[in-house]
Amino acid sequence: MSAYNEQQLVQAVKAKLPNGAELVGKDASGAHEAVYAADITGDRVPEIAGVYRLNGELYVMVLMHRQGGWEVVANVKGQGYGVTLMTAAPVLGHNVNQLIIGWQIGAIWSKLSIYAWTPEGLKDAAPADMTYSHIDIVDLPSSIGTDGQAEIALWIHDTGEAYRIEVVRWNHGAFEAAPDVYPYYFPAVVGYYERLTQEHPDYSFYWYYLADAQYRAGMPEAALKSVRKALSFAEPYPERHTLLELERRIQEMLAGRGEAQLGSRLYPASVKTTSGTRWGYINHSGEMVIHPVYDDAQDFQDNGLAIVSAHGSYGVIDRSAHYVVQPQYQSISPFSEHRATVMDGQGFKMINEQGVILTSRAYPYIAELREGRAVFYVTDHSSGDGDNSRYGYLDADGHEVIPARYADANDFVDGKAVVKLKDDNYALIDLHGRKLATYHFAYVGPLGEGLLAFQKESTGKYGYIDEKGEIVIPPTYTSAFPFHDGRAIVNTAEDYKSKYGVINRQGTWVIHPEYNDIRDLTEERFALGRAIDPEQPFIGSIYAIADWDGKMLSDFTYRDISDYKHGLASVYDAKQTYLIDRTGKPAPGFPRVNGSGTLTLEPGGLIKALVDLRLSYLDRSGRIVWAQNTVIPLQRPYQVTEEKYKPNPDYLIYYPQVTGMRDQGTQQTVNTKLKDMSGVKPIPADKKLDYSYSGDFDVIFFKQKLLEMELNGYHYPFGAAHGMPTKVYAVINMENGSMYSLKDLFKPGSDYVAELSRIVGKQIKEDPQYSYVFPGSYTGIAADQSFYVTENALHLVFAPYEIGPYAAGFPTFTIPFVQIKDILNTEGEFWKAFHS
Repeated sequence: MSAYNEQQLVQAVKAKLPNGAELVGKDASGAHEAVYAADITGDRVPEIAGVYRLNGELYVMVLMHRQGGWEVVANVKGQGYGVTLMTAAPVLGHNVNQLIIGWQIGAIWSKLSIYAWTPEGLKDAAPADMTYSHIDIVDLPSSIGTDGQAEIALWIHDTGEAYRIEVVRWNHGAFEAAPDVYPYYFPAVVGYYERLTQEHPDYSFYWYYLADAQYRAGMPEAALKSVRKALSFAEPYPERHTLLELERRIQEMLAGRGEAQLGSRLYPASVKTTSGTRWGYINHSGEMVIHPVYDDAQDFQDNGLAIVSAHGSYGVIDRSAHYVVQPQYQSISPFSEHRATVMDGQGFKMINEQGVILTSRAYPYIAELREGRAVFYVTDHSSGDGDNSRYGYLDADGHEVIPARYADANDFVDGKAVVKLKDDNYALIDLHGRKLATYHFAYVGPLGEGLLAFQKESTGKYGYIDEKGEIVIPPTYTSAFPFHDGRAIVNTAEDYKSKYGVINRQGTWVIHPEYNDIRDLTEERFALGRAIDPEQPFIGSIYAIADWDGKMLSDFTYRDISDYKHGLASVYDAKQTYLIDRTGKPAPGFPRVNGSGTLTLEPGGLIKALVDLRLSYLDRSGRIVWAQNTVIPLQRPYQVTEEKYKPNPDYLIYYPQVTGMRDQGTQQTVNTKLKDMSGVKPIPADKKLDYSYSGDFDVIFFKQKLLEMELNGYHYPFGAAHGMPTKVYAVINMENGSMYSLKDLFKPGSDYVAELSRIVGKQIKEDPQYSYVFPGSYTGIAADQSFYVTENALHLVFAPYEIGPYAAGFPTFTIPFVQIKDILNTEGEFWKAFHS
């Protein structure tokens, strides 16, 4: 709400109340006074608003901080007899808040006021008839993303638990419908009415409102079924002509008007090919409309751009598959505030959506742009104590708007950021780098609703201070996270163990500290995690859902939970992945998928399923719209099929099997070897492992009779800093089943080890790309060195840590065949398998 706690706000308003006036309670309980602090004038300094009652009438008063004290700057008569809502949001334009109050005028009715600050004081922009029973005020995304202006969803009571819903936006001096955000808002409404139709299948009006929500969510097939169900009643409500009009509009959408909008959306999709896994994009019908030519492809963002990888480098394409940024970077971050961070051999740079580099130099690091500022740092190598990093901020044009002068820096939140000046010295700064406050503590964390976690001593416990540096919650926690919507997650356990709980702004326990993990899922929901094995808590947790007040909404059922979005969260249990609603229970009307992963409701109703490391897209009925292929055709009669082995939730392998070989006994021998190389082995089904293992494969080369596959694995011991990846290469003659080793490529008696060792050593010495190799670590290749071939070259592969750091991955050295032609056995079986 602001840098002030509720008690401070109440005291400030009470000090300015007229004689005989009293503050009004907010909501039905009256437990909280109707006070609120927010910047409603655009000067980045919060004002305080309070609603009071005087002589039976309601008034709203606004205080502004001037010359060290609070001054009344507005006093406006309200409506009704109570307050059901008091907040602030940028409703009438971009980025400037208005004061929003819901005046209670009936048992389930409120009148909305939207007060804008003008030179003449507060002006109510809401129409006189803008009433509601329930309301959502949020900056909803459209097809081009959020725009900094909030939409309003008015739930207007009809009958029973049915509401007519209007989503409106301020435009050119008036409120009008906002259909462009319907696909993002109404999926959650669909879930609401699906529950009601299940509970009351004989009430026609619930079927009508379900059909209307499905139509506006972009689900015409489901909407048509629902409206026809409503029409099947002898005396439907609403009247039949209303239902028939809705049916007509749904049929128009099915005929193409709405489908054209859905068809323009593109979704990344992968295909296994003879040259590895390739990525392209499908449309809403599952048709591949951008061919799978990329090494990797990310989602299209709200700006219509997608980050892709080709030939080992990253670029950016538009929806026509035209490169906006050619593939030339080692990495590209998602766009944030119309800017992205790219990294090349020189370092980090900032680009705009046209791919233009905005920074005048490269930096060791640049963070995402937040509130027009991006953290960067530079390194001073002249320091006698080694590298000395200093942090500053870039603006949206790539300029160093705040020089690199801090020992550490956080992102800006509401125009403020916490920076470290030096040891035991922190500051709160504004967007121009001006100090708003200084703190002499060992640690001060990022800003969260006006409170900051802090430590007095580096080995001490954590508490919270306000923006002035005054201790609000004494240091009693072993870790403390930023406040969000009046709640903060803290830990009380010693010795790096976990006893997490949740406190409010007064430091009172909302959820007592007894959990192995707690996660803020947004939308006023928590995931509470109990240790699967209390003796080994690092193995993981099993989760339940709790509301913002700590009330348990589900059992401890879920192995993982995503954040909530529009009232839905993805979960998986021991067997399936599915969506839950805010009650913590499975959301009706959505499919379940066997395996572990996530489901994401895409705009228009398509569901993205990333389950057991495989991507697919489903419709609401669970019908598969698209899934990655499990058969890789080679050359008749040969093909590779994908098999799955998952004996335990923490052990998953996709392994290859070949078909089409002339001799079935030989084929069985090859396939048995491939299973063994892939890591398929007996694993107990009912035992919780202390590690996870995943394996996969790619066909990386096929020519004539020679098939090469890369078998990947990743072993992660729970609690470790990272796992260990592995790569094994299967080089197979598909005619006779021979599986080749490195020596089979060379003439008998040739000293191929010495020659290849010399060439690799020369590359390490002369090629800058291998500068990461540990000095003295390379002593030559092994006789059975890991390798693969392509049409014109041999590739030698080393494991992580073998000659370089973990971050270097698998150091690979390419040696053209022409360079080693004198020792190649061009008459041998291996060579002739792909050079006949």
